[in-house]
Amino acid sequence: MKKLKELILKLYDSSVVRYVFFGGCTTMVNLISFYVLRKVHVEFTVANVTSIILAILFAYVVNSKYVFQDKCETLRDHIQPFCKFVSARLISMVVEVGGVWLLVKVLHMDEMLGKFLTQFVVLAMNYVFSKFFVFTTGKSKQKK
Repeated sequence: MKKLKELILKLYDSSVVRYVFFGGCTTMVNLISFYVLRKVHVEFTVANVTSIILAILFAYVVNSKYVFQDKCETLRDHIQPFCKFVSARLISMVVEVGGVWLLVKVLHMDEMLGKFLTQFVVLAMNYVFSKFFVFTTGKSKQKK
């Protein structure tokens, strides 16, 4: 049991492992909200964009706090990283909305499968944006 705990702690030390875990959680927020919205007959594009917005909000919290462990202490400290985060996510949202539309509407793929497949591209894009563009405040505060 002690070795398992050590392994988990070692894995948790890696921002990539934390990102993959919380990225999976974010993907679940996205997919489940999309599924629920479609089941209650929300229009396809509205459901897609709404589920992405919910996932973006969830992702900011977990990425800031757990993945990149940004050291923002006040609400004011969060303004710049949040704006950067949303800007980066809007870029990946365009890729996701376009990708889902292409897979579902043009290639006639199942909605959930098309939504799921686009998540791999979006996950990779978002990691790069977050690591190198968004969550930089905490790093500079740690070096001081």
